[in-house]
Amino acid sequence: MMSSPAVDKFILYGDFNCPFCYALHERLYDLRLIDRCEWRGVQHAPQLPRPMKPWSGSLGAELRHEVAMVERLAPGLPIALPPGKPNTLPAIEQAIGLLQKDVLSGMGFVQRTYRAFWRDGRDISDPSILQELAGEHFAEDVDGQNQIFAQKWETSWHATGQNGVPLLVSPEGDLLVGCVPEEQVRQFFM
Repeated sequence: MMSSPAVDKFILYGDFNCPFCYALHERLYDLRLIDRCEWRGVQHAPQLPRPMKPWSGSLGAELRHEVAMVERLAPGLPIALPPGKPNTLPAIEQAIGLLQKDVLSGMGFVQRTYRAFWRDGRDISDPSILQELAGEHFAEDVDGQNQIFAQKWETSWHATGQNGVPLLVSPEGDLLVGCVPEEQVRQFFM
């Protein structure tokens, strides 16, 4: 069972298919602040398909716009335009299983999953890709506990009154929404 966050932990809500979440996650690693966070995956677009379908037309334009915005907000961040956006519940549930076993291997999976999608355009709703990303630590959800945790995380995210990601919640309950400049992130952790 996952324990409650430590008193000094910041809660980081994010979704693997959000380029702003990917950018903030990488920024927190670069600033050496990720260890002060408890990552919680949530689906900001639960209607997305499994397997991932290519986007074209207005959806493709929206995706190109999001990637271009992240390139402006996080210059130098390796990011490529993926062919579409997948449903992320399977990846979130895998992350939960791994985080329950070992936080370090779980957070490694989270970072590899963001990168697999936003750098390589891989379909992270595909169970074989998730198994590859998890490696020997693959966490099968035989008793449905990962699904229960995913729902709890979703509920606590909605309870913040925010419906966007990324979202950081300080131990005092202060909120930082979106992919903000590096200095603003540093200030939030002081």
